[in-house]
Amino acid sequence: MISATESTTTTTTETSCGSSRQLQPSLSLQPPCGLQRTLSCIHVVAELMVQIPAMTKRGNGRAPLSVVVAIIGGLALAGIIFTDDLRSLTEIMEKKEDKQKEQKRTSLPAGTRMMLTRPVEKVTPPPPVEKVTPAAAAAKGAFDPSRCSVTEGYWAYNRSKKLHYTDQTCPFIDRQVSCQRNGRPDSDYLYWDWHLDDCNLPRFDPAALLEKLRGKRMMFVGDSLQMGQWLSFVCLVNSAVPYTARTMERSTTLSVFTATEYNATIEFYWAPYLVEANSDRNIRLGADGRVLHVDAVELHAKHWKGADILVFDSYVWWMSGSRIKTVWGAFGDDGYEELDAWVAFRLGLKTWANWVDANIDPNATRVFFMSISTTHMRSEDWGREGGIRCYNETWPITRKGYWGSGADRRMMEVVSDVLGRMRVPVALLNVTQLTEHRVDAHVSVYTETGGELLTDAQRADPQTYTDCIHWCLPGVPDTWNQILYAHL
Repeated sequence: MISATESTTTTTTETSCGSSRQLQPSLSLQPPCGLQRTLSCIHVVAELMVQIPAMTKRGNGRAPLSVVVAIIGGLALAGIIFTDDLRSLTEIMEKKEDKQKEQKRTSLPAGTRMMLTRPVEKVTPPPPVEKVTPAAAAAKGAFDPSRCSVTEGYWAYNRSKKLHYTDQTCPFIDRQVSCQRNGRPDSDYLYWDWHLDDCNLPRFDPAALLEKLRGKRMMFVGDSLQMGQWLSFVCLVNSAVPYTARTMERSTTLSVFTATEYNATIEFYWAPYLVEANSDRNIRLGADGRVLHVDAVELHAKHWKGADILVFDSYVWWMSGSRIKTVWGAFGDDGYEELDAWVAFRLGLKTWANWVDANIDPNATRVFFMSISTTHMRSEDWGREGGIRCYNETWPITRKGYWGSGADRRMMEVVSDVLGRMRVPVALLNVTQLTEHRVDAHVSVYTETGGELLTDAQRADPQTYTDCIHWCLPGVPDTWNQILYAHL
């Protein structure tokens, strides 16, 4: 039974229980219309019965026949209305019960319902292959570093792209970045070209580059991302070097690739902060234990002297925490001071810049600095709600000018400011914008940890093991080197 205070009625354009236009359900404190009519009839009968004694006196002790008939008729009418209303009410209740049973039968657990009602993500079809006509290429003109911006451009998919190397053909690629060899099932990330809006970026020509490097010493300096760029450069060049005319020497600090026929070396020096730190040799030292000597660089820099081309980078290690432990003078002499990461970065970069200005002859040595290699740690940045960083991403972010949370603009401003004040000209190769789009090209779970390839169980736990910092090779670092080649 439904009580009067819980009944659901329908709001109408009239306040009576007569025929009217329905608007919307609303809660009411009044009884149903049928029950109102029943009560009205009973009320009339009761009024008549109250008047019976007076009528009986006037009628010599007998109630008028018309009154008796009215009372009997009223009671009968009330009974009919009540019965009809009860029948309607019963039908409503039965329908309501049937509806509730149907809802209960077809309902799913809350989590399952959410999963099924979530909008299905559309699979983005491959963009059309970029076809640059001779006329369009001529209109853009040749690459000129003083005129062309490498940040203004777009990624174009080109399945017919000829790769200079693979992680099977280049023997020097570390397992950490050998995604195809490590079992990555897709390969579309390999076939994207970065096109500039206003200029033609020249294709990497290994043979031509080797001629430019003949008799020269080229060195990359920085962290593991810079090591990836060095490996990419070596593999690009190696495709034009006979097997018998090359050597490779690897060590923790300094690695050297030599193209013997050209008397050219392409080297990598490990210095993730550029300045000295207690973690330079103990790379497994946790972020909490790292202490930076922000005013010292000589232990590293003595290895940089004599290079004809220097390519520096430093960023991701500075972002291991919001505060950096720093010291001046010998480690441990006066304890350490904790500084904001960007403040410590500025101090360290100024120390590096002062050394370059004091020790590099710009007529003999060309100096480059790579901008931030962005990370992709928040899938919400590119609209992938509920995603796990870069895990299972197979296409670039195509939105023009996309910028996520993986590149700290303040750190970039520090680089621009420090380089702008230097005596020795340093070319800043701004690869950050083009890298922002390439959420698809990280090593993800096709990598190693602690020197061991990820197991199937670890790959099944992407929340813990997905790497969205380092890049597969071949991959994005090849484009960085294409830009470097254009400047050389």
